[in-house]
Amino acid sequence: MLENKKVIIFDLDGTLIDSIGIWNAIDEEVIKQIGNGEIDDVDIAKQRDTKLKEYSKCDDAYLEYCGFLGEKYASNLPKEEIKKIRYEIAYHYIRDIVDYKPYAEEVLKFLKEKGYILVIASTTNDHTIKIYKNENKNIINKANFEDYFTLIFSKGAVKELKPNPEIHLKILKELNVKKEECLIVEDALIGVEAANNAGIDVAVIYDKYSDCDRKKIRSLSQYSFSGFKEMLDEIKRED
Repeated sequence: MLENKKVIIFDLDGTLIDSIGIWNAIDEEVIKQIGNGEIDDVDIAKQRDTKLKEYSKCDDAYLEYCGFLGEKYASNLPKEEIKKIRYEIAYHYIRDIVDYKPYAEEVLKFLKEKGYILVIASTTNDHTIKIYKNENKNIINKANFEDYFTLIFSKGAVKELKPNPEIHLKILKELNVKKEECLIVEDALIGVEAANNAGIDVAVIYDKYSDCDRKKIRSLSQYSFSGFKEMLDEIKRED
């Protein structure tokens, strides 16, 4: 898996950090606040991914997503106000609750010690990344981003979001490496599609919130792991 590889590119939400369920909880609270206090039986994660994919060419995909929520749940609030509400709810979660997935930091430490260049390529916004780096004690105490990652590219680094491969192509150019020298680690279909569109091998870390796309994810990925413990065992066997 890592033969001839130099750069390991990690997605963040749902891959390195256990956050998809948290973002679902955040969006559920947003929907309750802007709607009638109730929530339908929608698959929140799939709805969010679908809409962000649809709005990927917009200047602010998350603003448009908040506009969608306002329309769907019959809110009179402008999308800017809904985005503000979503941010306020999210701040507590991303500062105090979000944590690495089990064994993720061990994988990062092992790869760093072996000399691999580690990169984050995420659709998470710049402000959230800053909170993870500077305020989230779970992340800071286990594997501080600044100590492990050579590059951190978030939503603000590109014009188009995944599954567009722009973020990965930018990494190749920035590091002056070939796609064959890279491995992408992802959890969700849009990330796997972005890897495929960039022509880069992808290893999938299981996340239950992507189960609805599991069959397609498996068909498009070169490697698949139940978690970082299994990935760590594999890369140690290869070493």
